[in-house]
Amino acid sequence: MARVVKVFRTLRNHWKKSTFAVGVLSYGGYWLYGKHCDNVLRREACLEAREYGRQLIGPQERLGKATVILNPAACSGKANNLFEKNAAPILQLAGVEVTIVKTDYEGQAKKLMELMEQTDILIVAGGDGTLQEVITGLLRRPDQEVFSNTPIGFIPLGSRNSLSPSLHLLADNKVRDITSATLSILKGETVPLDVLQIKGEKEQPVFALMGLRWGAFRDVAATISKFWYLGPLKTSAAHWLSTLREWPLIREASVSYLAPTLRPPDLPPQKPPRPNLLHRIIRRLKNYWSPPVEEPPKVEEPEKWEDQQLSTLELFIQTHNKNPVQRRVNDSLMICAEPDDLSVGEFITVGKKKDEDPTLFTKAATKLEAGACRLQLPEGTSGFYNIDNEEYEAMPVEVRLLPRKLRFFISAERREQLLTQTQ
Repeated sequence: MARVVKVFRTLRNHWKKSTFAVGVLSYGGYWLYGKHCDNVLRREACLEAREYGRQLIGPQERLGKATVILNPAACSGKANNLFEKNAAPILQLAGVEVTIVKTDYEGQAKKLMELMEQTDILIVAGGDGTLQEVITGLLRRPDQEVFSNTPIGFIPLGSRNSLSPSLHLLADNKVRDITSATLSILKGETVPLDVLQIKGEKEQPVFALMGLRWGAFRDVAATISKFWYLGPLKTSAAHWLSTLREWPLIREASVSYLAPTLRPPDLPPQKPPRPNLLHRIIRRLKNYWSPPVEEPPKVEEPEKWEDQQLSTLELFIQTHNKNPVQRRVNDSLMICAEPDDLSVGEFITVGKKKDEDPTLFTKAATKLEAGACRLQLPEGTSGFYNIDNEEYEAMPVEVRLLPRKLRFFISAERREQLLTQTQ
């Protein structure tokens, strides 16, 4: 008993050191527990992947081939380590023949896609920038009609992964996000996604999966990281200081748009059965003796563009890929414009919400459904667009929708969750 009393007396007399030691031990225990949980997640994912690797294949079949475009600079240079620890073992245990191509500089993924050979699966391991470069390089190819049929997997390794919530169940654990995204590739369930083709007057087209963002909220969002020392107040501070420099932050633009087109039914591609030999002979003889009359070429009707002047705090031209499994009547993109009469307080409040989800808009926002649009800016307009969170110089552009252009792997759990939200 005397020894216990002596220990407590020592702790009381050296309370500063005792407090510091308790803090260090608590943090160390929490860190070790987190590492243990990560190892458990990796082990469970590897055991599940091993079952795919043990499946038998026929003597004429070959192993699936996957090409991985990996950006080691993503996530502040941690992407390579994250991929090697969490994704690569799963692909190897599943028996996938993996070819890893690492990018060395910004924009290289576009050039690599021009040289890529045919593969069974294309995997993008990085963030928004890597994904945007890959799909742009893919759809710029002369044979893009063939390569666009290749299913694409997205492993979220970047600081910003805007498409990931549409494809996978997200958690606060980075290891869980990566392993679940990799397992969804092995399970093989895919969903078609729309693509935006964005073309300037002279530049080659750029392709996007989420959309084009322009305006005051975008400009402020680009400066929030400079106020890191303010902690949770940095977002509010960035918006408030921007109003001190200039107010109101109104943008003027002219938008021309086409009406959306009807969406054809989502039918799985089925190859019709081949007719029997007698039927084919009769059909050929019939075509020989009475050849079908060629129909005159259809005269294409001129496109009917509608014009609208917009005065807004922010303009967002976006796809419906936030919920790709939602059934829609039209193939369309959305033109959303915030009202220009927000007060400073409303500007800060809305800006904080947009920092978490840029696709959110107020009830008073103007929303137009279109099949294509042309964005004209006043002369002398400077600034930048965000195209899938990548900066591009603001200029007049034409945006066209490529409906259901690419197929991405999606987890079955996330698909069910999105279907529940639409009901």
